[in-house]
Amino acid sequence: MLNAPAWLTARPIAHRGLHDCGRGAIIENSPSAARAAIAHGFAIECDVQLSGDGEAMVFHDFTLERLTERSGRVDGLLARALQETRLRGGDAIATLPEFLDLIGGATPLVCEIKSGFDGDMRLAERVAACAAAYHGPMCIESFDPLVMAHLRANQSPLKIEHVPLGMVAMANYDQEHCEWSHLDADEKRALAQFLHFERTRPDFLSYNLRDLPHAIPHLCRAGLGMPVTIWTVRTEQQRTMALRYADQIVFEGEVFRANQPV
Repeated sequence: MLNAPAWLTARPIAHRGLHDCGRGAIIENSPSAARAAIAHGFAIECDVQLSGDGEAMVFHDFTLERLTERSGRVDGLLARALQETRLRGGDAIATLPEFLDLIGGATPLVCEIKSGFDGDMRLAERVAACAAAYHGPMCIESFDPLVMAHLRANQSPLKIEHVPLGMVAMANYDQEHCEWSHLDADEKRALAQFLHFERTRPDFLSYNLRDLPHAIPHLCRAGLGMPVTIWTVRTEQQRTMALRYADQIVFEGEVFRANQPV
């Protein structure tokens, strides 16, 4: 585990960039959302998916329908075809290298690796390669402990010893239609109880707002001195509660739109 750098929790973190929550002008995980976050002095959280030819694409969903006019899986198209695919707000889908070039170290980036919980490490290794070549403040996180354990075990060969590695977590994994839905009850229980800790050894934790207060973020923060962020904060009331139990918020929606201090 690293001594967590101060930049990790110094600024509120714009969830998928500073987007307008489905209104259509600035779409989540878009270059425009990144520029807006930088302009307002926020850090950025983004998601990445794997293209059919192994590139990390800045996109949340496994399929294209919700955010573009195309259909099908992200990993069913080559990176060039995805780069030519327009988000509903007008931006093209960016590769992670393009996104990093745009940010250029201007603000911290939290990069979440999306996973099918299937043991595929291609995306994790591509993100690690991008992080190793990047000179700005950047950390990597995932819901999938296999992904984070792989990065932890291979920090030196992947040249990411300087990159903070974190877990995204919550208290219950019984939701349907999620990437972990196919896991059995014991596997879901192990996720909820953070039993992967010895393998992942996270430098920070990002925890679900809905589950506060909870022993896991409390023990990580108070017992281990681990930075804790809370997702996803959308109101001033939620912000106030989150900061009772954590060091920083991952936010979108009303907190920003109401021009309240974050």
